[in-house]
Amino acid sequence: MSTFQLNDASVPHQSAQPRWHRLEHVPADEPEPAPLLVLECDKDRPPGWPAERCVNAASYLSAEALHYPAGTRVINLCRGYKYLSPGYYCSLLAEARGHQVFPSAKTINDLSSKAIYQLDLGELEHTLQAALAQCAKLAVPTRMSVDVFLGQADYAPLAALARRVFAAFPAPMLRVEIELADRWHIRAVRTLSPASLEPPHQARLDDALQDFEAAGWPDDAPRQRPCHVAILHDPLEALAPSNPAALARFVRAGQELGIDVTLIEKKDFLQLEKYDALLIRETTAIRHHTYRFAKQAARAGMAVIDDPTSILRCTNKIYLADLLRLHGVPTPRTYVLQRGDTEDIARLEQEIGYPMVMKVPDGAFSRGVSKVADRGQFLAGAAELWRHSSLLLVQEYMPTEFDWRIGVLNRRPIFACQYFMTQGHWQVAKRDASGKSEFGMGRGVALDAVPPELLRCALEAANLIGDSLYGVDMKMTARGPVVIEVNDNPNIDAGIEDGVQGDELYRIVLRELARRVSAGG
Repeated sequence: MSTFQLNDASVPHQSAQPRWHRLEHVPADEPEPAPLLVLECDKDRPPGWPAERCVNAASYLSAEALHYPAGTRVINLCRGYKYLSPGYYCSLLAEARGHQVFPSAKTINDLSSKAIYQLDLGELEHTLQAALAQCAKLAVPTRMSVDVFLGQADYAPLAALARRVFAAFPAPMLRVEIELADRWHIRAVRTLSPASLEPPHQARLDDALQDFEAAGWPDDAPRQRPCHVAILHDPLEALAPSNPAALARFVRAGQELGIDVTLIEKKDFLQLEKYDALLIRETTAIRHHTYRFAKQAARAGMAVIDDPTSILRCTNKIYLADLLRLHGVPTPRTYVLQRGDTEDIARLEQEIGYPMVMKVPDGAFSRGVSKVADRGQFLAGAAELWRHSSLLLVQEYMPTEFDWRIGVLNRRPIFACQYFMTQGHWQVAKRDASGKSEFGMGRGVALDAVPPELLRCALEAANLIGDSLYGVDMKMTARGPVVIEVNDNPNIDAGIEDGVQGDELYRIVLRELARRVSAGG
C-alpha cells in the first residue's frame, strides 16, 4: 500500500513685477504671524485683505522667500494649480520650506484627476443625499454647482457638505458640481481662480478669510486620504464567512474609524484597483473568482486579506498536514492515499482503527468529509471521494464535545470560539442528501479563558502559513491540543465570533488593513 504518513523641475523664470511686502522673521516668543496670501496678480487681492499680508507668486518662489520662518501659514490663491505651474510650485516649495499651506501639493494632485478624487466622494455623497432630501418639495434644479470658500457654502442647505468637502480637499476655493439622476451625486470638484470672481463672490471670499483666521488654523498634521476597503461577498451564498449583520458591522466600524468600506461582488472585478485594500468575505477556492480577486489585488500592491498565498496553502489539506508534521505541530495521525490504492488496509485498521475520517484535500465547511465505521464503508467512501480527487486523506477519529477555533491575524490571536457538534452527529456541520445544512451551536470565548497550551499551538500553526487572517481548528484531547486544520477566510459572524469583543473585532480587522495600506500593502 503506497500510503505515506503526514503526522524636479527647476523654479520658473521670475518676472520683473515689484516685490510685495514680505513678513520678516518673527522671534519665537512673539505671536505667530497672520496668514500670508500668495497671489499671481495684485488685482486678485480680496478687497478686505491687507496688502502688506500678500506676496506675489514670483516673489514667493524666489530665494528671498527663504526668510519666511518655518511654520508660516500660507493660503495659495494663485489662478491655477496645473502641474509645474507657478501655483503648483508655490504649494510644493511651501511644504519643502516647512510652511503650512492650503492647498497642499497632495490636494492639488488629488484634484487633478477624477479617477483619484472620486475615491473620496462616497461619504460626501451620503451628506449630499441627507441635505437635499429636505429640499424634495422645493424647486431645486436637477443640476447645479456650489462654491465652497474655505469650508463655507453659498447655499445654506449644503453648509454641512461644504465643511466636509473642505475637510476632504483643503483648498481655498472649490466648485462642487452636483446633479440628480436616480439620486444626487457629485459630478466634479474643481478649484476656482480669483480672476473668475465677481464682486459679490470676492466679498464672500473676504468674509470666509476673516472667519477662517478667527477660527484658528487647522491642525498642521498632514492629511491622510481615508483608506478605502472593498469587501468581496456573495449575497446569495448560503454559508458565507460573514453573515449580513457582520457585513453591516464592518461598514459601521469603518465609519467610526474613518475608513471607507464598500461591499463589492464578483461583477466588480474591473473596479477592484480603485480601492486600497481587499477583504474577502466569500468562501475561497483556487479555481474560483475569489482567488483571481486576491491575485489581482496583490499584483496591484493592495493590502489583501486573505492573500493568494494563504488561500493556496490553506485550501489544500495535504499541504497543511505535511507542513504541520514537518514542524512538529500536533495533529491527528494522518495518511494520504492515492486513487485506487486500497492495499494493506489492515495497516490502517491496526494503527488507527475504526472509525476513521476520510477527507478530500480541498473541502470546505465539512464538504468531502466522511466517517467510516468498517472496511466496507472504507472502500465505498474511498471510491466516492476518489471521484473528486486523485488523493485523499485518512485520519484517526478524535471525538470531542466541541471543536475550538482560534482566530489569528498578523500573528496574534484576535478571537476564540467553541463550535459544538450538531445534535446526534459527529461534526459541527451536518448535511442531508438534499444538501440542506444544519450547524451546532457556536459561542465566543474570551482569549484569556483559552487553555494557554492550545493558544500557543494555534499560533504556531497559523504562523507557518503567513501573517494574514486564519482560523485554526483544534481539539483539546487527553494527549493535549491537536490541530485539525488552518483555514484562510475564517468565519466572522455577528452573534458568534464577535460574542466577546463585539464591534471591536471588526475594528481590529479594518485597522490591520489600514496599517498595511500605510505600510505599502
